[in-house]
Amino acid sequence: MKKDGILNADLNFAISKLGHTDLIMVADCGLPAPAGVTVVDLALVHGIPRLEQVLDALLAEIVVERCVAAQEVESTIAQGWLTCRFDQVSYISHATLKELSASAKLFIRTGEATAYANAALYCGVPF
Repeated sequence: MKKDGILNADLNFAISKLGHTDLIMVADCGLPAPAGVTVVDLALVHGIPRLEQVLDALLAEIVVERCVAAQEVESTIAQGWLTCRFDQVSYISHATLKELSASAKLFIRTGEATAYANAALYCGVPF
């Protein structure tokens, strides 16, 4: 029995297989999951779990080298969620972000119901 950290078995397994530069898409409940990408669906109901909660749990477990988000998130509350967790956030169009998700090693669906609240996270290394 794990003592703390992420308890979801599927998410733990998927995280353990990630390597440097691998892409994780952390998505709101509306972003379509691309075919062929491992999906861990954490959504329970709209708003649960929130994007912020999932990001915090992930950041306690993994090293993130960089974060990419949709330009459409700029000037929204969701941009604040990202900028307070990452030193730098790069922005691309929402359409391009959806295309980028096809190259993800892991797609995590949250219950977030805030428009454009998605983050592409690139894995780093702890050394």
